[in-house]
Amino acid sequence: MSRLTLRLPETLHQQLAHLADREGVSLNQYIVYALTRQATSSDQVQVKSEAEVLQQQEAFQQLKQRLRQSSRVEVEAILAQRERVEPEADLQPDVVARLQKRLQKRA
Repeated sequence: MSRLTLRLPETLHQQLAHLADREGVSLNQYIVYALTRQATSSDQVQVKSEAEVLQQQEAFQQLKQRLRQSSRVEVEAILAQRERVEPEADLQPDVVARLQKRLQKRA
């Protein structure tokens, strides 16, 4: 465990103490819980606006059109430009396989 000294405004300290008391845990436990929740929430799915969804769909349709009209070398060059991300650690291979099957059926 690490130790951290933190200066808080008195009102925030009182509010956190009240919340911890209401939950029946120590102030330290409550702060660790709240920080953990905040840190992990940044890895969750982000809600996109309807406009952003439509923009992504349009970009995807344009990409599919470009791929249909391209040679194998051009397709490989286009795919090399895409953003590469690692799958989430908790994403099981069977889930990936099911998603791939669903995508193949739609294609």
